[in-house]
Amino acid sequence: MKKLIIFLAASSFLSLALFSQQGLTLEGAMAIAEENSPAIKRTKFSLMRSQENLNAQRASLKSNFSLSVNPFEYSHNREFNDLISSWNTRETKTSYGSFTVSQPIVATDAKISLTNRLSWQDSYSEYNDSRTKGFSNNLYLNFNQPIFTYNRTKLQIQELEYNLENAQLNYAIQKLSMERQVAQYFYMVYQQQKSLEIADEAYRNMQNSYTIINNKVDAGLSAREELFQAELNLATSRSDFENGMVNLENARDDFKLLIGMSLFDDVIVLPDISVDTIDVDISFAIDNGLTNRMELRQREIDIENSQFDLIQTMAMNEFRGDINLSVGLFGDNENFTNLYESPTDNQSVSLSFTIPLWDWGEKKSRIKASEISIESQKLNYEEEENSIIISIRKVCRNLTNLKNQIQIAEQNVINAQLTYELNLEKYENGDLTGMDLNIYQNQLSEKRLSITNALISYKLELLNLKIQTLYDFEKKEAVTPVKTIEY
Repeated sequence: MKKLIIFLAASSFLSLALFSQQGLTLEGAMAIAEENSPAIKRTKFSLMRSQENLNAQRASLKSNFSLSVNPFEYSHNREFNDLISSWNTRETKTSYGSFTVSQPIVATDAKISLTNRLSWQDSYSEYNDSRTKGFSNNLYLNFNQPIFTYNRTKLQIQELEYNLENAQLNYAIQKLSMERQVAQYFYMVYQQQKSLEIADEAYRNMQNSYTIINNKVDAGLSAREELFQAELNLATSRSDFENGMVNLENARDDFKLLIGMSLFDDVIVLPDISVDTIDVDISFAIDNGLTNRMELRQREIDIENSQFDLIQTMAMNEFRGDINLSVGLFGDNENFTNLYESPTDNQSVSLSFTIPLWDWGEKKSRIKASEISIESQKLNYEEEENSIIISIRKVCRNLTNLKNQIQIAEQNVINAQLTYELNLEKYENGDLTGMDLNIYQNQLSEKRLSITNALISYKLELLNLKIQTLYDFEKKEAVTPVKTIEY
């Protein structure tokens, strides 16, 4: 009896605790997960990194300004002078600086740069025992254009753009995956709450049954063996209740860990498990899935990246050329103000070629390997399409099956409730044993859990259908988890 009083006190305390807990809806849980979930954070960091890499590459395509300064340089060398066919000692002191403005040209992969080099030099030569001091300035414009090769600058930008798009798709897919996980754990907590509620009701029913049989045994209307069975039933239901409390706390901890919530926060989930069963057009669902699924776009990006790899592979040991043009103005004088008193025009033009001769079949084999990689990526795309079609078909079939299960479960609860009430009356009249009543009580608890599980399964399968098709069939609207990318 003492244990019974302690247990009732614990049950009352639990009821008050549940009442004082913070309620959390599925939408609220998802909002917390999007903000705090470690998995979402990692994917977001990857997205931010891809965005910054693209920003950096785009910034590199703008005019670049650089300044290099060498304040002082001294050298004292003895060297052989070919001009005079004699050894000569030379001493030089130099200070110089260069300012350069360079601009890549994306359209042609060319580069144009403007450079100004200002220097001062004090040089002594042993050959003629002379010393030369003065300033010099070289201002020149240089243009370099690769020919007979692919545009490396443009290709690099396209690769980074695809990397960013892929990161955005990964982030959106991770959000959808997190939505599924959050819903599963959310309803898992609700299942344990409901199970605890049912176990509490079963325990109270057993308390009532125990009181009835105890009074009847005291009055000599029932055998004492019935009291022993009632005590066993009561202990079993109390154990079920205690197990339910443990399972609920464990489910809460797992749920809070998933969404990134403090493990010390005390919450109770508030689900909406009302279900309006809907009819789904499988053809419409499949069309939406094949049109909108981000995994297919990722497979397309994989194919494009494989094409880029092929382009780069074909450039191995390639025949290519470079055109270099340079025009400038050079001036020198002892006085800085007279630098360009007698300027000199500098011009240069060069055309160079790189001509491969023999690579023992290396390039041919690497190209073949890249082409095979492209075919493999195309095969992955086809497999992804088939996987999407099969997944959507399975979900649609499951929804139809779950609708039937809900209807059956609802009727089973009604039947189990009526059966329990009828047999409870028989038990009170002494026409049924405690062991038999416990069977009907367990049956009622099982059927009540079954309807809860059926409703939750249907809700989760509807969410799965939304994720598989990116279309919300409850709201009858498309789902857009990723924004359009603007370059």
